[in-house]
Amino acid sequence: MTLEESKLFRDLPPAELTHLRRLAREQAYHSGQSVFQQGDPGDALYLVKSGWIQIAIHTEAGERLALSRIFPGEIFGEMAVLDAEPRSATATAAEEAEVYRFSRPELIELLGASPSIALAVMRAISLRLRDFNSRYVRTVITTERMALIGRFARSIVHDLKSPLATILMAADLGCQEKSDAAHRRMGLDYIVKEVDRIQTMVNDILEFTSGTSTGARLDPVDYGIFVQSVVQELQPEVALNHVRLDFVPPARPIKVAVHATRLARVFHNLTHNAVQAMPRGGRIIIRIQQDIETAWTEIEDTGPGIPAAVMGKLFEPFATHGKTSGTGLGLSICRKTIQEHGGEITAQNRPEGGAVFRFALPRQE
Repeated sequence: MTLEESKLFRDLPPAELTHLRRLAREQAYHSGQSVFQQGDPGDALYLVKSGWIQIAIHTEAGERLALSRIFPGEIFGEMAVLDAEPRSATATAAEEAEVYRFSRPELIELLGASPSIALAVMRAISLRLRDFNSRYVRTVITTERMALIGRFARSIVHDLKSPLATILMAADLGCQEKSDAAHRRMGLDYIVKEVDRIQTMVNDILEFTSGTSTGARLDPVDYGIFVQSVVQELQPEVALNHVRLDFVPPARPIKVAVHATRLARVFHNLTHNAVQAMPRGGRIIIRIQQDIETAWTEIEDTGPGIPAAVMGKLFEPFATHGKTSGTGLGLSICRKTIQEHGGEITAQNRPEGGAVFRFALPRQE
């Protein structure tokens, strides 16, 4: 490719093309030969005549990272020429290549004397930056997507550990030779219940990440009896972690419309978080209160409380603080579930220590 055929200079006036041709020095490079190294002085601009050039950087860890490929008719090395800084990357002939070389002093003089050439070079730089920004954004998005997938995977694995442990325990209980019919039935009931719990967990995550709602039907229940049954489900797991779980029922029956499996998940999630916050044991109190229009649920613990760093964004996705596992997605799902029930959830620290989560659900009377 000649200078006249390059997209960069083909629209220049004949006189300026002639001047440019006089300044160009043709150089040939073998495959694998460096045109310049990272850190070299920016003493020239290059235009590829034939072959192609690989631009790469060497990271602090010693890794080589390829940035771009420069093909015939394209320039490279322009940034160091213009800002008079050392080369920020290494240029290597990827195959037998020829280039036009323009030394920095002559090129700077030419740019000052020829607005057409200066505009052509600036246009090439602008296109290069646009292309680099586009590729950088795609790389960042891909990296963030992969990190997001990893965080979701860790969240799911983390949440599955508890029901899988219960299933293993129930299978062992039901399959022992000395187990009677009652123990086998108990083991089977545990397995079915935990499989349903796993299915609900996965569906919650899939629904949350899709941004849609299933529009599940809410059925009226005696709220006190419903919560008491959930507390009974939680007791064995909580006791294994040396945590005492107390339930304070409402003074009188309350009718609330609920989606039983989804709302039970809220109790499981909040209780599990409280247990995690008390590795040496403690106490959790689930309390039900009511007024004329609302059923209030409080879940408080005797742990260290909610860190100030995360309090303001507690219900946002991935808002975690000091956790060894999980992503913080659970509280976002809790809030979404409560909102779908027509309520709202809040959290605060108790003056005497510990955290309390409080959510309101509309009564049906």
